[in-house]
Amino acid sequence: MPHTPFAPVILGNEPGSFPHSVLAERHPAIIRQVRDAFPYGPGQHRALDELLESCTEGTVEPLPADAPDRGLWHEWGLTGYAGRSWYDVPWLWSESWFYRRLLDAVGWFGPGAWQGIDPFRPFKRAELDAPETDAELAALDALPDLPEPRRAHALLHGSLWGNRADLGFRLSAEGAETRDPAPALVADDSDALWSLLPPTGDGTLVLVADNAGRELVPDLLLIAHLLTEGRAARAVLHVKPYPYYVSDATTADVVDALHRLRAATGAAAEYARVLWSALADGRLAVRAHPFSCAPLPYADMPADLRAEFAAGTLTVFKGDLNYRRLVGDRLWPPTTPFAKATGYFPGPVAALRTLKSDVVTGLSTATEAALVAAEDQRWRTSGTHALIQVSR
Repeated sequence: MPHTPFAPVILGNEPGSFPHSVLAERHPAIIRQVRDAFPYGPGQHRALDELLESCTEGTVEPLPADAPDRGLWHEWGLTGYAGRSWYDVPWLWSESWFYRRLLDAVGWFGPGAWQGIDPFRPFKRAELDAPETDAELAALDALPDLPEPRRAHALLHGSLWGNRADLGFRLSAEGAETRDPAPALVADDSDALWSLLPPTGDGTLVLVADNAGRELVPDLLLIAHLLTEGRAARAVLHVKPYPYYVSDATTADVVDALHRLRAATGAAAEYARVLWSALADGRLAVRAHPFSCAPLPYADMPADLRAEFAAGTLTVFKGDLNYRRLVGDRLWPPTTPFAKATGYFPGPVAALRTLKSDVVTGLSTATEAALVAAEDQRWRTSGTHALIQVSR
């Protein structure tokens, strides 16, 4: 990112701040949840105890000499941050480092019986198998009777809101954001997004996924619609190469979501057929680039990933973490243009994001004022507001 003294990088060392609460409270809670979710042995329990002490009271420690990604993490800043408090390094970096160390503690990297076992899988599966998912998939049966633009709108908003509300609500809530003095949709570049994906399109959609489960399913449904209706000839879905931030999607989660759709009836099953066929013939590809788990903004992406994004007709970044990495995890003035923060990106880019952290760009002065008047600063982190932003 360019030098921007007016938009400082976010740290976690301010007591009472949202980043501080994540480091001091959320991470210890995640350790407890993971510990209780699996019958780990004494070695894992000791390692989890050590991680708890390190992340709350200790300092960043080097990776073992035999760590498979040791070289990558040194490129990503470990050399400069080792020995410093977790609270005094960039928040994005320390968060990512926590999940990397958690995988070490439970034996993900092996060797051993726990190698490759996703410590977050029980939570992901519980959400995917919840009764609410059945209701959301059943609501898809109302879509075929709608004109294509309305179906596209419904599926775009389904992908935007993820698991915040059921799909049936989203289908009936069109225009709701205009009735609230502090709008739920704080920025809406939908028209610009659809102009890049016309019904006669022959380009490539790149979608950088966020969460698994009931958020990944709507992402897949949106991809299926775009392929079926000719708004994209090809799609590339970027997921994480290993478990990350509890619920971030991996290739295994894509498979689980597809099986969940295939087990359904009606429109959901038809969407599953489209996706399965598209994967088989190459119209849909899944990527898991190492940089997807990097503790850095996308401005620092490697050349091969930059080239892949440059080849896309439109790249869509889903979710809060990807937004932080897309614009830079900084305290931007909210009215900073989205196009300015993403000016480095090698092609047209869009963000579909529910607000769950302090970072935000691209708001109008009036919208920011309405949000602050209605909610002080809670709108930034509550998940009750969202945005659709596009930069060509």
